Amino acid sequence: MIDVVDSLLRGVIETGVVSASGAEISFDPPTRDWSARRSAPTVNVYLYDIREEGNRRTSGVVENRDEDGKIIRRQVPVRHFRLSYLLTAWTQRPEDEHRLLSGMLAQFLKTGFFTPEQAGEPFASTGLPIMLYAGVPPTDERQVPEIWSSLGRELKPSIDLRVVVPFDPDIALPLGPPVARPPVFSISAPDIGIGREGFTDRESSRDGDGSDQADAVKPESKKRGALKTKG
Repeated sequence: MIDVVDSLLRGVIETGVVSASGAEISFDPPTRDWSARRSAPTVNVYLYDIREEGNRRTSGVVENRDEDGKIIRRQVPVRHFRLSYLLTAWTQRPEDEHRLLSGMLAQFLKTGFFTPEQAGEPFASTGLPIMLYAGVPPTDERQVPEIWSSLGRELKPSIDLRVVVPFDPDIALPLGPPVARPPVFSISAPDIGIGREGFTDRESSRDGDGSDQADAVKPESKKRGALKTKG
């Protein structure tokens, strides 16, 4: 993945003023030993940080379907990573270095991004572009002076270039077996206390004519102890 990005950046740098100057392009860390071995004008492209763009991460799964709409593959979504490069120019005169830096800045601002077709694989299959951000401030975690200090060098004019690339982790998720026949639905009544003969408990307490057994007991015509009226 990173080697493809390096090739794309080299193609951008080789155009314009950098090409006319005949400057070499190096991806080595610009340490003191490296600069001591330099004998020609050189543009250095130093990759100093790689990290995921967490705010671009999406959840869920991606479903790939065939022409009939059937799911043939489930996979985790594409993730985005930020590659941070430090661009510097190394010549005998500061004026020449500034001219090279200006040419690179203008060329990257003009380019802006690489289409999936321009990027090629492994990025083309994602259908997403590679974005270029030239001259943006470095991440809060690592400032430019700290980078130069870790290289054992003095502060030098540079361009901070961020390249945001889509990356397909190519992690497939298992699929269930295909549906061979339409679903069959079965509907049944809930258990509400069916008796031996198919009646509920309340229905089994009724007589054959449907009246409650309690209704069959007739009340006494007269209450015991009631006074008789005089004739």
